[in-house]
Amino acid sequence: MATYASATSTKKQEDREEANSSSEEEEDEDGDDTESEEEPDEPKLKYERLTNDLNAILSKDAASCIAVHTKFLALGTHWGMIFILDHTGNNIRDKEIMAHTTTVNQISIDEKGEYLASCSDDGKVMIAGLYGTELNQTVSFDRPVKSVGIDPYFTKSGRGRQFACGEEKLVLNEKSGLFRTNKAITIHQGEGPVRNIKWHTDFIAWANDEGVRMYHTSSRRIITKIAKNHKHRTDLYGCQLCWKDDVTLLVGWADTVRVCVVKVKPVHDGLDTPRHIVEIVQTFTPDFFVCGIAPLGSNLVLLTYDKDGMKQEGGKMVCKRPHLRIIEPGLYTSEELSNDALTMRGFEEYRINDYHLECIPDENIFFIISPKDVVISRLRDMDDHITWLMDHERYEEAMACASDHAHELKSHTYEAIGRTYLDFLVHQQKFAEAVKMCVKILGKRKDLWEEEIYKFAKIGQLRAISMCIPLEDPRLSPAIYEMILNDFLQRDYAQFYHLIKTWPHDLYNKEALINAVVNLLDRELDQELLLQSLGQLYAYQKAFDKALAIYLRLKNKEVFGLIQKHSLYTAVSDKIQALMELDWEQATRMLLDNIDKIPVKKVISQLSKNHYFQYVYLDQLYTKDISAVHDYGHQMVELYCEFDRPKLLPFLRRSESYPLQKALEMCELRGYVKEQVFLLGRMGNLTQALKMIMEGLGDVNHAIDFCKEQNDEELWENLISYSIDRPNFITALLQNVGADIDPIKIISRIEKGLVIPGLRDSLVKILQDYNLQISLREGCRRILVADSFNLLERNVRTQRKAIFVNESQMCPVCGQELIVNDLRLASNILVFNCRHTYHEDCLPTAVTNCTMCSSQKKGPGSKGF
Repeated sequence: MATYASATSTKKQEDREEANSSSEEEEDEDGDDTESEEEPDEPKLKYERLTNDLNAILSKDAASCIAVHTKFLALGTHWGMIFILDHTGNNIRDKEIMAHTTTVNQISIDEKGEYLASCSDDGKVMIAGLYGTELNQTVSFDRPVKSVGIDPYFTKSGRGRQFACGEEKLVLNEKSGLFRTNKAITIHQGEGPVRNIKWHTDFIAWANDEGVRMYHTSSRRIITKIAKNHKHRTDLYGCQLCWKDDVTLLVGWADTVRVCVVKVKPVHDGLDTPRHIVEIVQTFTPDFFVCGIAPLGSNLVLLTYDKDGMKQEGGKMVCKRPHLRIIEPGLYTSEELSNDALTMRGFEEYRINDYHLECIPDENIFFIISPKDVVISRLRDMDDHITWLMDHERYEEAMACASDHAHELKSHTYEAIGRTYLDFLVHQQKFAEAVKMCVKILGKRKDLWEEEIYKFAKIGQLRAISMCIPLEDPRLSPAIYEMILNDFLQRDYAQFYHLIKTWPHDLYNKEALINAVVNLLDRELDQELLLQSLGQLYAYQKAFDKALAIYLRLKNKEVFGLIQKHSLYTAVSDKIQALMELDWEQATRMLLDNIDKIPVKKVISQLSKNHYFQYVYLDQLYTKDISAVHDYGHQMVELYCEFDRPKLLPFLRRSESYPLQKALEMCELRGYVKEQVFLLGRMGNLTQALKMIMEGLGDVNHAIDFCKEQNDEELWENLISYSIDRPNFITALLQNVGADIDPIKIISRIEKGLVIPGLRDSLVKILQDYNLQISLREGCRRILVADSFNLLERNVRTQRKAIFVNESQMCPVCGQELIVNDLRLASNILVFNCRHTYHEDCLPTAVTNCTMCSSQKKGPGSKGF
């Protein structure tokens, strides 16, 4: 079965055995082939030309009619033959029927597909069995028979083996009576030849020159007449009938279409009228002629012929192509949903009555017949929809459909569509889009990935696909990764280095890449990126000595990551100077974090020629662990003096690991007075330190703080003596002393007539400080007195509280119960605050203390009470 050609096919395409269907409009009358700028709508139907044995049949004969069944086709020819074919055009052997001597006008098949009826211009009606011959018969008439219809239940017992045929009248033939003889019953006549009969269930519909009538076989009555509503000749414009279902008859005649429904009268009127009526529910007049009609759901399929169906070509009249249209019918109007121009073989010579349309409604299969061609039309399925999308370069929609309807597809797969899309994008040089789609399309298929990468390699686009190449799940062959890396090695050192760093290093052969990089280094001037790549490869190969040498040569700070990742601290213990020069912050941090692997002594030794690096290292080590620098106090003093004086004094104050005298000498050498003062104070030279403050710094406040810190009476005397003839110093002393020194000592030694700035304010402050001290003392005294009274009252309340004595307690002296029920034996009880309880009679007279507690306190060295 070949694919059918579309309406826009050229003459050359029309001669092909295999062609494609299309929904494009046919050529204009003036012969111009114009393409619509807008994308055409997707067709609703697809077409296949019936071939195989049918080609041989039609090469010698011409089709005149056809009847279809779900099992087979029955094709009648102008030579009077009936061929039984399958749905692919193959002749079913031994089923050819030499039925007539001239044109077969109509064929009708029963519901089971066991018997068929045919009629011809030779005046014969033949009933032929396909699987048995017991019901075969031939009925002859004295004129051509134009139509025939067999009872759908022809083989059912009791139905009378009926068939209807039409010439100038409609005749119903049946076997009846005791001997089952043939009986011909004239149902209707007088309105011209009966040219079409369609029998369905109990209804026979036929068309004559006046209209369409319907007969009900059970009631044996004509139930309606649908009058012809056009003026065209009935012999040139045949009436097309088709039963949509058990009660709906479709009528297409010339340029009119009607949908008729058989209904049962709701109430019988009691008259001798038919119980059934036929209602025309839809009717419209299209602008074309109808060659065939069939149902498609709620729509109609019409085989049509243009009203101006002929045009002048090459000096002769040529017929146009027929059309197959899908129509949505309305009450009086219709809407065209689809319109396919059909290129039937020899269409240039055919008129309206040369075309026929039959269908299998349950399967939505339509058969279009012309004298030299049979075409099958079906609803397009999801495969066809995807094919159309791909033909119109809408690949992403096609992929979405394939994903959503995978179970419906037979000829397409998501993967195949995706790879076609990739080929299209590559052909269009849309490499970025192609790369994005690779992950989505190729998924986890290793073979597909490798095949696609080789395609990109052939067109020199490995750079593009390297952005999305899978590294795991799936992992491709090492040759693929090496091919990409070598491509970048020749074109882009930066990207090569990036891939070396980011890709897992077990994807490829490292030795081969190292050799390639080394060979390239011999002739390449710009070597930095190549050396970085080589260093990374050496690290992957665990040749860490070579990798470190390259990183240090390049001054690449990634060396620190390499050292930490692979714990190469021993390997770099002799390269500390170079690491500090590369990045002293990272180097120092690394050294401090790994003191156990690179000892402090070794670091200081290697940094002996660079005091600044020593300072950086020791300073951060001191911050981290003060005990770790115990052996380097002298060096730290010297380094702080040289590089960071603000940290010197805090170090001198906090640490005791440095030699005081050498530290003092270094400070004297640089003139660091504050540091000298502290060191003199620590060494015990308080007087000299104070003198240096007063003479070297001239800072009386510093001197006062120093004296307060030392809390030495002689030091205060020295400060007063030094300040007594300096008014500004006296003012500072008066404002800052009070608790530490008696102000009278200063005031009494001030010479008369000496002008002291701010003396009045200083004296006022001294008095205020004195009053404040008096107030504080008074307040403290009041608080103490109040607390004493409160505690005394609490003690008294506690002493006055009752003490519980129960019946089980015994007297410590006599050992008898303290509380007895017999009053003759009762005695007074004495209870002490220690909660010991005695009989009054058991204690000495005028005892005031508990004898038990008193005896416990007595002992060697204790005092008696």
